[in-house]
Amino acid sequence: QLHLAESGGELVQPGASLRLSCVISGLTPGYYVTGWFRQAPGQEREAVSCIVSHDNKTYYHPSVKGRFTISRDIAKNTLYLQMNSLKPEDTALYFCTMTPQPMSPRGCGADYWGQGTLVTVSP
Repeated sequence: QLHLAESGGELVQPGASLRLSCVISGLTPGYYVTGWFRQAPGQEREAVSCIVSHDNKTYYHPSVKGRFTISRDIAKNTLYLQMNSLKPEDTALYFCTMTPQPMSPRGCGADYWGQGTLVTVSP
């Protein structure tokens, strides 16, 4: 059974950096897309970044392109999101996700979700 566990969220000031981690257990070899979604208060969830298993092709939401970097350590079964130059509008609950569905230029879906880790960017 797939299990996703995020960590790394905290309160930081604007301009700071954070790295989120997600340990994913139960993955089997094959094609899949893992990613990060976020949900800000009063807003819908949105795909922040995604990465494809077999070729490491990535997607970034336009609002984070150039500031966030998604990566994964296969040996540690861990997905990362390096977030630099954080802005107050990045404040949200960040979820680690997985889907077996193909990624598109518009982003990725999510069939499995972690519990989320809270990132707060405030002076």
